[in-house]
Parts: sequence; C-alpha cells; structure tokens
Amino acid sequence: MTALAHTKKRPHPVMAALKYLDDHFEKPFLFAGMLGIILIITFQTFYRYIGTYFSADASGAIWTEELARFIFIWISYLAISPAIKNRSNIRVDIVYDRLPARLQAISWVVVDMCCLALIGTVIVMGTNHLSMLREFPQTAPATQMPYFIPYLILPLGFGLMAIRLLQDLYKQTRECGLKDTLMGVAFSVAIAIPAYYCEDASALAILFGYFLLFLVIGVPISMGLGLAATATIINAGTLPIEYVSQIAFTSIDSFPIMAIPFFIAAGVFMGAGGLSKRLLTLADELLGSLHGGLALAAIATSMFFAAISGSGPATVAAIGSITIPAMVDRGYDKLFAAAIVAASGAIGVMIPPSNPFVVYGVSAQVSIGKLFMGGIVPGLLTGLGLMLFTYLYSKKRGWQGVSRKRTAATFVHAFWDAKWALMVPVIILGGIYGGIMTPTEAAALAAFYGLVVGLFIYRELNLTNLVPSFMDACSTSAIVIILMSMATIFGNIMTIEQVPATIAAAMLNFTSNKIMILMLINILLLIVGTFMEALAAIVILTPILLPIVLKVGVDPVHFGVMMVVNLAVGFVTPPVGINLFVASGVADVKIEKLSKVALPMVGIMILVLLLITYIPALPLLFVN
Repeated sequence: MTALAHTKKRPHPVMAALKYLDDHFEKPFLFAGMLGIILIITFQTFYRYIGTYFSADASGAIWTEELARFIFIWISYLAISPAIKNRSNIRVDIVYDRLPARLQAISWVVVDMCCLALIGTVIVMGTNHLSMLREFPQTAPATQMPYFIPYLILPLGFGLMAIRLLQDLYKQTRECGLKDTLMGVAFSVAIAIPAYYCEDASALAILFGYFLLFLVIGVPISMGLGLAATATIINAGTLPIEYVSQIAFTSIDSFPIMAIPFFIAAGVFMGAGGLSKRLLTLADELLGSLHGGLALAAIATSMFFAAISGSGPATVAAIGSITIPAMVDRGYDKLFAAAIVAASGAIGVMIPPSNPFVVYGVSAQVSIGKLFMGGIVPGLLTGLGLMLFTYLYSKKRGWQGVSRKRTAATFVHAFWDAKWALMVPVIILGGIYGGIMTPTEAAALAAFYGLVVGLFIYRELNLTNLVPSFMDACSTSAIVIILMSMATIFGNIMTIEQVPATIAAAMLNFTSNKIMILMLINILLLIVGTFMEALAAIVILTPILLPIVLKVGVDPVHFGVMMVVNLAVGFVTPPVGINLFVASGVADVKIEKLSKVALPMVGIMILVLLLITYIPALPLLFVN
C-alpha cells in the first residue's frame, strides 16, 4: 500500500468554495441586518432626547423606524432558509416520531413538496406585485424609498427558501430511492386534489381540514397555516390569491413586532456574554447555604434572566448549561436538576419582557406594557412555588447547601460583579413605564447594551461566538415572525367566515357562566399546549377565544396573562415541551424519565394558573 493511499483526498478548490458559499451565504446579510436595526432603533431612541440639543426639529430621525422595519422584514425572510436547511422550523412531531424509518424518510419528501407549493405561490404573486410597482411606482413616506425595493424580498427571500427546499429534496430522494420518492410525490399531489375539485366543500372544512392534515404529516406550523389558507382561497375564492404574498409583507411591517427579535437578541448576547454566570453567582451567594441551595439559585437566576430574554428555551439553555452539571457534581439527582431548570425556565415567558406577551398584544390589539406588568405576579408566584417545593424536596433527600464563608463583603462583591446584568431590567421596564421608550425601543436598547457589555466589559463575546450569537438570534426570531405572517392570512379567512363569532355563540349557548367558560378555555389551552408551541397557539387561538371572554366580562389584559401562563405549562409537558427537550439535551437524559420527574412542578404551575384565573386582582395588581 502506497503512502498516497493513506492521504485523504482534498476537495477541488471550486467545490470547496461552493460548499463554503452554501454554508455561509445568508450569514453576512443577517449579521449586518440585525446589527443595523439594533443600531438604528438605538439611535432613534437617543436622538429623540439628545438630537433636540443639536436641532430644533425633533422629527429629524423619522426615517429610522421605517428603514428599520424594511430591514427587519428582509432579515426575517432571509433567515428562514437556514432554518429550512437545518430543519429547525416549529412543527408537530407526534405522528412522525412513531413512524418507521422508511415512512419518516418519505414524509420529508411530502413536507418539502408541500412547502414548495406555498413558497412557489408567494414567489409568483410577489413577482406580479413587483411588476405592478414598476408600472405604478409608490414611495415610502419617511424614507422616500420606492416600495419596489422592500417588496423585492418576496421573490428573493422566498426564492432562497425554494433553493434550500430543493437541496433538501435532492438529499431526501437520494436517501429514499426512486420508488419511495415517487410515493411521496404522489401523496403530495393527492393532498392538493380536494382544493381544486371538492367544490361542494365548505370553506371551513377546507381551512381546518387542511390545517389538521398538515399538522399530522409534520409540515412546519407556519407553512401549514399558509398552505391551508391558500387551499381555501383556491377552493372557495374567499380572497384574491395575490393576497397571500401581500399579507406576507404587510402583516409583519409592524414596529411593535420588531420587539421580538430584539428581546431574543438581548437574551442571546447576555447568555454568551457572561451575564448569566454572574447572576448565578449572586443568587448562589443569597441562597446557596440552604437545603437545595444550588437548585434554589438556579430558580432565582432563571427569574432574573427572564427579565432579560423573554424566552423560556433561551432561559433554560443559558442557565441549564451552567447549573445542571454543577448540581450533578454536588450530588443532586440529574433528572431533578434538569426538571427544575426546565420548569423555572417557563418563568421566562411570564416575567417581563416576554415574547408571547408581545405576540398576544399584537394579535389582540392590547397594550404590551400592561401585559408585561400583568406577568410580574404570576412569574413571582411560580418562582416562589418552585423554590418552596425544591427546598422541601431537597431537605427530604438530604441535599445540603454549600457551607462557605458568606458575609456582607462577599455579597457586595457578587452584587457588584453582576451590576451590569442587573441593570437590564431597569433599562427595559424603567424605560417603558417611565414613558421614555416604547417596548420595541427598550428591547433594541437592551440588545445594544448586552452587545456592548459582552464585547467590551466582560469580554466574553468575541470573534468565536459573536457571529453564531447573531445567527441564533436571527433564526429564532425569524421562525416566530413567519409564523405570525402566515397566521394573519389564516386568521383573516377565519374572520371572513365568521369562525370566532360562531364558536363564541356556541360556547355561550352551552353556558354563560364565567367560571365554567374560563375553566373550559383553560382545559383547551392545556391540551393544545401539550402538542403545539406557545406562540403558534397564541396567534391561532386569540382571534377565536378573545371574543368569548370579552362577552363574559373578562379584561383582555387578564385573559392575555392567563393564556400565556397556561401555555407556559406546555413548555414542561410532552410531547412538545420545548424546555424539556433543551434540558434533556443539556443533561443527556431521556425525555420520558424527565417528564415524570417534572410532574410535581407542572402541578405547581397549574395551581398558579388557577389562582390568576379566578383572582384577577393578582395579575392586574401592577396594571394601571
């Protein structure tokens, strides 16, 4: 055997360059876009107060919001293609996980074909809209930018999604073989037949029938919403087909929605930048000497971090990666360590800021600031309930706290080291409730602050993790944004077909008792939360359930808090308990065993849910 046989064959330079381009094509645009909108809105916030010293015209920066919105739309749709490539879109896997390997492979062919149908529709209709804008030019009022430029994202962004889907489909056909691929294609064609030929079917049967079918076969929820709406438009002519592409743009051309990527970015930057570690050190200084001290510190840190990230999974990832291994090293049961972090991570969507509150506020046209205040008491009650359970359980198991010297000096040192992290809730909540900033501006400033602290003060954000942090923030937020976009189309068809009014009338005919209606809604949301991601459930169910509770006299802010707390329970319940998945990955334990250990913690969360449901004064305590 020659030495050449042992030499690894190097790829051709052209092929290597193409592969690099394939892996990194979107990254420069996403990095520049996310950084751009953070800087633009931060500049807008400062200019409103500082700019007047240099110019008598306080409206000199009026262009900032509009430009930021357009960039936000671009990066939201550009970030979906990496999610398609990585298969990280939100979907329901209950049926898929129980299929044999061969059918799982075929199902991906079906999913890719279905997604291509929707994306192809947006590309064609988006291109037609661009042709209209070229023939009849329109300009944006603040920037004077031709609308042709921002709307260009429809064919370009969705075209890039189509390329990623075709790449995935090519890989899948090689895995499946010709026979199984043709089976998948045939099934995809069969799915489309009712939309074109079932002329006697009602619009609602088509809308909900298709949506349920797409959920079952594992189509991403956002795509399933858009596909079901498109099929209904084709079948019933409810709206012009051009509506699909136009709403894909206009539904997210919203300043309040921009708070979502900013809060997500703030949490990611602060987790990677070392702020979470310093919060944990401070919490351990306060609680570490008690029974279950480190677990108590993990809960307290989750509550602190909740006031930064607005995301349950982000809280679990940031806190769990530090605390779970540390708890195991100190003799805690690994399953308990993972379960308590998963449960306390759900506080991330209760204590403000909270992405689900932003989504509900936009969907229900309710003050996001009031919703934030409404989440404080449920978050504190959940955290205190989990702390009490942890203390008693740890005392029973003999898990002692760490005995070391704790003095006023050590506390002051830990507090001072964490001061930059502790400032974040002050910036966000103080800015919003002091009337200084809108929630979106506060979120942008928090992201900018986290970036500066991580880069220049703690210096734990560096060339190694900076770009991945930006990509993580972009992809996570984009998945939420496209979900809201497609849900808008779905929801508008429901409104035209009077679905919310019909369901409200049916439920009120069944019972007009406020206590019973709230109980039925809670049961429904608990069931939905076990198999559907919280944000998806909010955008789908808010238009249906809100008219019902309004008719029995429930405050929409109270209902929003109730809905978010209810769906937060779903973060810790299988089969779609995303906090459980993150914690199980960190701890390397089986999800089935972890979910059993988490049951008492789920019970505590349900108790808090009942308290805030039937004692409205609790969630509305800090709401003006």
